[in-house]
Amino acid sequence: MGRKGSSAGPTGLVVVNKEPGWTSHDVVAKLRGVFGQRRTGHAGTLDPSATGVLLVGMGRATRLMRFLQDTTKRYDGTLVLGSTTTTLDADGEVTATFDMGQVDDASIKTQASLLTGEILQVPPMVSALKVDGVRLHELARQGVEIERAARPVTIESFTVTPTEDPMVFGFSVVCSSGTYVRSLVDDLGRGLGGGAHLGSLRRTAVGAFSLEDARTLDEIMAVTDRETAATSEALLTPAAAMRHLPSLVVDDEGAARVATGRSLEATSILADGATPVAVLDAEGALLAIYEPKAGALAASVVLAAG
Repeated sequence: MGRKGSSAGPTGLVVVNKEPGWTSHDVVAKLRGVFGQRRTGHAGTLDPSATGVLLVGMGRATRLMRFLQDTTKRYDGTLVLGSTTTTLDADGEVTATFDMGQVDDASIKTQASLLTGEILQVPPMVSALKVDGVRLHELARQGVEIERAARPVTIESFTVTPTEDPMVFGFSVVCSSGTYVRSLVDDLGRGLGGGAHLGSLRRTAVGAFSLEDARTLDEIMAVTDRETAATSEALLTPAAAMRHLPSLVVDDEGAARVATGRSLEATSILADGATPVAVLDAEGALLAIYEPKAGALAASVVLAAG
C-alpha cells in the first residue's frame, strides 16, 4: 500500500475522484509527481474500470492509511443477469449464459437480503490479494486457479433496483473493508439459479469521505503547484484525514509524552469502545494515533517520529 522513499515534500491526504481507465497505481504515480512527494500510499484499490473515491496519503500521512483502509465503503453500480465472465465483471470473457427471464424483482430483492449481514466470501482470482507472496490476478493471467479460503465480511445493506432493461439492475452496497463487490454480484446470480456479473461500479464513500470531498486528477492539478503543494486546496491535513476518529487534545506536557511514544492515561473517551484515538495538540495538529491497551492509551503511530 505504501511506498518507501524520502518524506521530503508535503504531508496530508488527497481525496481523488478516480475516472475510468486509471489503475490505483497510476493515480498514485501521477500524484507523486504533482506534489513532488515520493512517499505515497492509498487506502483501498479500485479496478481500472471502476470510478469514485480513492484516498491517497502523502509523506508521513501514509502511516495513517490503515485507519482509513478499515473503514466502511459505499458503492453504487449495475449488475447484469444471465451471464458470468472470467473476471466477474463486464471486462471479462463470457463463460456461461443462463435463461433468467423468469426472475422477478421480488426474487432478486430476497436474494440480496440473504447476502446482507455477516457473510463468508471467497476472494476472486482477479483480486490483488496475495497468496504465498503472489497476487491472485497474476496467477489468473497465467491461467492458474487455486483454492481460496472464504473470508468473513459484513454487508450492512445491499439494495437492488430494476432498470428499463429487464436483465440489468442498479444496486447500492454498504460494506466492510475487504468486500469484493464483483463476488457479491456473482453470489447473487448463483443464488437466483443462474449467473450475473458486475456491469459498472462507482465507490461513493470511504469512511467519512464521499464524492463531495473528492476531486478528479485534472481538478487536483488545477489547484496544485509544485512550489506550493503543501498548501494546495486538494491536500487535507493529517488531522482532517483522521476526522472520523474520536480526538483527544493534549497540553504541552502531554505533547512531549506523545513525541517520545509514551503511554497516556485512559480517559472517558474509551467509554465508546476500543477504538483508535486521534491525539491533537492545542492548535489542532495531529500528533499521533493511540489505541487502548491494558487500561491505558498506547502509541500506535507517532507522526513526529517521521
